[in-house]
Amino acid sequence: MRIGYGRVSTKDQNSDPQRAELEAAGCERIFIDHGVSSRIKDRPQWLECRKIWRPGDTLVVRKLDRMAGSDTMMLTIADELREAGMGLESLTEPEFDTSTAMGRAMFGFAAVLLQLRVDAIRENTMAGLEYARSQGRVGGRPTVMTPERIAQAVRMRTVDEMPYRAIAKVLGVGEASVRRALACMDQAA
Repeated sequence: MRIGYGRVSTKDQNSDPQRAELEAAGCERIFIDHGVSSRIKDRPQWLECRKIWRPGDTLVVRKLDRMAGSDTMMLTIADELREAGMGLESLTEPEFDTSTAMGRAMFGFAAVLLQLRVDAIRENTMAGLEYARSQGRVGGRPTVMTPERIAQAVRMRTVDEMPYRAIAKVLGVGEASVRRALACMDQAA
């Protein structure tokens, strides 16, 4: 049996293209994780996929980085597949046969390249964030706590002695946002 596995990084990301490619590759069962990092070992659909592994089956992925987020994890999965008597096929990387010594070596080389790619992306991201900070820009999601909301929260907390949860409900924001904003005000004072 050909078993397909896919993964998208965010919950709102569309997994249909991966599913279509896996279906076109003849996968009888397809498992796709949504919004889960490839570095997490116990992804829900990955665990379900593993439950049906049988000797002679082939695990099909669109790309190796959908299955594993590090070279160590990729090599561990390759060993697990080999021990289970299964094959591994990537739809986008060059073909390799993990049942042979040369195929395992090629897979190991692909794992090292994947790790290099992940590390390079991380380094570039960190350099970009550092540069943005040096230019006075701060990344991330904008705060919901506007100066007006902070002033209201301070008044509700100090004058009315309201709990954080009640303040959050009145302002229409999360309790954590209220706590962070008031903690910043306390530090500034």
